[in-house]
Amino acid sequence: MPIAENTITVQQSRRFLYLYALAASGGAVAYIPFLTILLPNQATAIWGKDALSVLAQTAFAGAIAASLANILFGWASDKTGNRSPWIWTGLILSSALLPAMQWVTSPVMLIVMIVIWQVFLNMMLAPLTAWAGDTVPDSQKGLLGGLLSFAPALGALSGALITLPGLAEPAERLYLVAFLVVLMVAPVLILGRPLFMHQLADAEPEAKTQNPQVLIRRSAMLRMWSARLLVQIAEASLFAFLLLWFRSVAPGFGENDTAAIFAAVLGASVVATLVIGRWSDRADRPILPLCISAAIVALGLLVMSAASGLAMAITGYIIFGFASSIFLALHSSQTLRVLPAPASRGRDLGFFNLTNTVPSLIMPWLTLALVPVYGFDALFILLAGLAAIAAILLFTLDQAGDQA
Repeated sequence: MPIAENTITVQQSRRFLYLYALAASGGAVAYIPFLTILLPNQATAIWGKDALSVLAQTAFAGAIAASLANILFGWASDKTGNRSPWIWTGLILSSALLPAMQWVTSPVMLIVMIVIWQVFLNMMLAPLTAWAGDTVPDSQKGLLGGLLSFAPALGALSGALITLPGLAEPAERLYLVAFLVVLMVAPVLILGRPLFMHQLADAEPEAKTQNPQVLIRRSAMLRMWSARLLVQIAEASLFAFLLLWFRSVAPGFGENDTAAIFAAVLGASVVATLVIGRWSDRADRPILPLCISAAIVALGLLVMSAASGLAMAITGYIIFGFASSIFLALHSSQTLRVLPAPASRGRDLGFFNLTNTVPSLIMPWLTLALVPVYGFDALFILLAGLAAIAAILLFTLDQAGDQA
């Protein structure tokens, strides 16, 4: 099988896996509550009706900064051969800068601060992601994917926690987020002590080898990258416009209703991802769950496109949200299988991270081009087609693995 190890001599300790999953969740806590709740609230309080424009410009600049910084610090941690110092430095700098956001007074100042914060944040996130590739063998990557599914759920939960009435003032919430991130990321750096994985560190430079295995992994990496990008475009579109779509179906649908559905889908997907991830390890079928979940994403979008009432709309979104959450968590861990060379693992994962940032640049234009003229139905049909293509790409990868 070209994308999996046939011989595993050592398993990584459960202690490290659990602490790593906690740290990955800390990475989500670092940006989810801030970008989805605290920053929009602050911008609205300062700029009122102009807040949307300011936030759009900020999001665009921040996405570009995050993309470039993730590649840069992934590459830097490859070159130094030690991830921990980069993670520590990024953790300290990004956590220290976050509370300073309360003193922003102009749009330009906000954009500059967000760009710097994104650079520091990705100084932490890029080496942290690559560290999993250094330490988690293929036989445990399904379990890792299941554990990584906690990250978005805990990111959303942290937003609900810090905004509890009476718990903290707006400025104090920034300190709370920074404290939670340090509390979640630092333990793996101090107590993790991962076992060394010889099979993951066998690093003959890819430029100096003609091994066909490298070419196979490059092809697999391209298919994995493309599939995630296609699904992430759908995910980004729904994340931004879900409430507007629900209200187009049922005008009285509220923000709390959307949040409740979103939380329920995330919670259910965590349990399912853990079960499916462990199955994929035992069955040695790492790609098959990705094929199936991408296909179910397409099905959910088709149901949403045909929804004429609220019940069908909610059903379609539950199908979509459940499958996409499973897909994204398992994809994050199984991607580590197909990277062509350990010596460039951090850099290559930085390019994979573009699948998370590029959709936020594509999605607004795609939505604005389709929805005003053809409605949400046309958008969902297009997104379903993209998800179906992702499923086909992954199916060819799964079949290639079976034949090897």
